[in-house]
Amino acid sequence: MSLRAFLIYLLFVPFLFIQTLQAKEQAPNIIIILADDLGVGDLSMNGSPIRTPNIDALAKQGAYLNNFYASANVCSPSRAGLLTGRYPIRMGMASSVIEPESTHGLPLSETTLAEMLKGYGYNNAIIGKWHLGHTKEHWPTSHGFDYYFGLPYSNDMKNVALYRNEKLIEQPVNQASLTQRYTKETTDFIVKNRKQPFFVYMSHTFPHIPLYASEKFKGKSSAGIYGDAVEELDWSVGEVIKTLKEHQLDKNTLIFFTSDNGAWFEGSNAGFRDMKGLTWEGAYRVPLIAWWPGKIKAGTVSNGISMNLDILPTVSSLVDSRPNDSILLDGRNIWSLLQGNNVSPHESLYLFNNEDITAVRTQNWKYLARAYYKNNYIAFENIKDKMGFAYELLFDMQADKPERYSQAENRPEVLQKMKSKLADGRQTFGSMRTAPEPKVFP
Repeated sequence: MSLRAFLIYLLFVPFLFIQTLQAKEQAPNIIIILADDLGVGDLSMNGSPIRTPNIDALAKQGAYLNNFYASANVCSPSRAGLLTGRYPIRMGMASSVIEPESTHGLPLSETTLAEMLKGYGYNNAIIGKWHLGHTKEHWPTSHGFDYYFGLPYSNDMKNVALYRNEKLIEQPVNQASLTQRYTKETTDFIVKNRKQPFFVYMSHTFPHIPLYASEKFKGKSSAGIYGDAVEELDWSVGEVIKTLKEHQLDKNTLIFFTSDNGAWFEGSNAGFRDMKGLTWEGAYRVPLIAWWPGKIKAGTVSNGISMNLDILPTVSSLVDSRPNDSILLDGRNIWSLLQGNNVSPHESLYLFNNEDITAVRTQNWKYLARAYYKNNYIAFENIKDKMGFAYELLFDMQADKPERYSQAENRPEVLQKMKSKLADGRQTFGSMRTAPEPKVFP
């Protein structure tokens, strides 16, 4: 090597090292805090009597998305969509909630957010409810998580037990202590992994029923045991933030706070119609708060439509700007929305009830094709052919967010476009069904 080449080498290698080190330092820690069955209206910032100062502070210091959706109206498929960035029907996860006797779960062929991040040197933990399968191949540690502490499925199901990794550590479970223990496990994991990038999927058990709160919170809210559980969850958020700040990790940590679907028998969906498990807006509309000091401007609000499918591609873009074209994602990078842009990367979103597309949402419109009434699953699009009159439900989501008054007769051109989008979706996903099409009326 010539003297000139050697001198260039001496200059260039440290530069490369610094660049690599800076890139590594810039990769944010990721925390997803997922509530179970929390409604949009259960936050005090949205008018709830329940006190949620820590969650409200996240929104005040970060971004809040006004038109954010879960990818399903119940637990298991919504969680599958969140962790893979794909509609749950693509992986056979849309047809039902996983039960204790179920043998299916999230397929090994799917790439989870944890697996994606593991490829970039992240250490990953899931603390809380999994609900994506409980046989060996479906266990969290088979899907990119290095550490697991929590319940394999919902707390109202038989034989529910608490696990650490693959080891059962408690049965029956002291559910009143869960939020406290989840919080300690999360903060301990953060401290232990503070010198390397980490991902924590903090998947709370509550406010899913049955409802519990520790003695510190029981009976303290004005909203019964439901409010107690939510206020303890808010305390937990505060403990996570406090830990990040104590270890100077807050400016390099991106937190997402959301819910797996709308509120159920209790709670508030903030005026959106109906609740978890049904097909109106209240089943799917959930809060989304994103917090990253210095990267997300305080007080950011966006009205662009988005879905929990978007978290994976958004995080992917932050750790590696090169898209992975080998995986077909339905989610989109919504970083621009987290910066306050109101233009969504989605032309439309599909809302599924099991494997059936029941509605299509665009930025301004929603076409609702099917809903439940008594024991019937009503297909409004069939009424014209079978009952002699048309009854279409087209809602202007800018003027009528609670879905009260159809504009189908006033806007026939929009109606036809939305029905065409529905037909396209059914054609795309129809072959992916694992169960027969549902019986509908008429």
